Amino acid sequence: MAVDPGTALPPTGFQVQIDPHCTVSDDRRHIVGGSPLRLLNLSEVAGGLLDADGRLMVHNRLTSQLARKLLDAGVGHPRPMFGPSETDITVVVPVRDNQSGIDRLLPQLTAHRVVIVDDGSAVPILAPGATVLRTERSEGPAAARNRGAALADTELLAFLDSDVVPEHDWLTKLVGHFSDPKVALVAPRIVALEPGGGATSRYEALCSSLDMGRREGPIAPRSRIPYVPSAAMVMRRSCFEGFDETMEVAEDVDLCWRLHESGWSLRYDPIATVAHDHRSRLSKSLDRKRYYGTGAALLSGRHPGLGAPLALTVPMAAAMAALVTGTAWGVLAALVVFGVIGGRLHKRVSTMPDAARMAAKLTAQSVGFGLLQSASALCRHYWPLSFLLALVSKRFRTLLLAVAVGEAAYEWVRLELLNPEPGARVGWWRFIALKRLDDLAYGAGLWQGALAGRSADALYPRISNSVTTESRPSATRSGVG
Repeated sequence: MAVDPGTALPPTGFQVQIDPHCTVSDDRRHIVGGSPLRLLNLSEVAGGLLDADGRLMVHNRLTSQLARKLLDAGVGHPRPMFGPSETDITVVVPVRDNQSGIDRLLPQLTAHRVVIVDDGSAVPILAPGATVLRTERSEGPAAARNRGAALADTELLAFLDSDVVPEHDWLTKLVGHFSDPKVALVAPRIVALEPGGGATSRYEALCSSLDMGRREGPIAPRSRIPYVPSAAMVMRRSCFEGFDETMEVAEDVDLCWRLHESGWSLRYDPIATVAHDHRSRLSKSLDRKRYYGTGAALLSGRHPGLGAPLALTVPMAAAMAALVTGTAWGVLAALVVFGVIGGRLHKRVSTMPDAARMAAKLTAQSVGFGLLQSASALCRHYWPLSFLLALVSKRFRTLLLAVAVGEAAYEWVRLELLNPEPGARVGWWRFIALKRLDDLAYGAGLWQGALAGRSADALYPRISNSVTTESRPSATRSGVG
């Protein structure tokens, strides 16, 4: 039976846990969190349905509606109790000229039906125990995945690349998410197969484009987890409309965004891990980052505005522009704007019992995110413009140097000191150098794609009047508002 994602509710027995990174008022009626950051207001009845630990158990329609509200707002995470059978899964693996990868991967998939799609390998791929489809010439990974998926008759599809090795119970940890009828896709965390080695290998173990991090969450454009890579993902076959075969890069991002635009939920759950054989040579790693950057132009044409390199509110954009001047007057103007933002946010939460704390957190997080996002954009997406401006302005040159070192140092502290990966210590100066090279490569690809497509859409920032708060809907619309 077809499911309407707009009306689908979590079933009885389903649980939702408030994200521990959220700030919750004492009466549990006001929650600050999610990505983008927002304030969620609940009715007195709804607040009373959450236990002291922020857990909600679905046992009737009211609790099911509240569970959906928390999940859709990004402030709650699913804790499903059951799901489809993990034997009702077809695993599709596209491969080209990587027999050793298939030999390493197949022993991990003995419990499932496996379809290997040989995408024009020079020497035909051998895969005992699996169904093998072969094309004489390469059609690309998107077409290969689509060919493999067309053979499936199971409820779920899993896509794996040939250079990964999943942990033995990765599917067991993920299939429970599909007990929520609105969930179309779930993805594990992708970690380094061998995190040691040279500096490039250790840096990739910390900063791989495939690794979405240690925190679970919803997958949605303009959020903390805007996409997941097709190197490892699981989805409902009934929701799969195919990868766009005209895209040689970013076809996985396009799939995620199409599902999101259709109203489906997508989840990232790092409790399950899949190891990836990262590139260990710096030149190959940087060329891959450049290649990823070219995909932004393709996405901007298919999903206008969703992949903007910079997304700020009008006041925050004004504050960032003032800071870029590098003058005392610019700093003063930015501080005034930050004060105005704080005042506006305090007004929005003034009815809350701990309004000052909530307003302070909202303001600090909004300003912090704006600063980090702008610093990253200067050094990554807009580095050609930053470089040209630095050539003619000593003041901006000094500012850019400080931003380039400061933003990379922040990432080093966050990734290597506060959240270290085993065997992946890079050192601060190597990390800063590699981070800046990483960003230069991606930015070069971004501009290359824009020039090749003769469109600057992928370069435009998104400046809006959107706010970070969400008001309580009327009682006639929902009993859980």
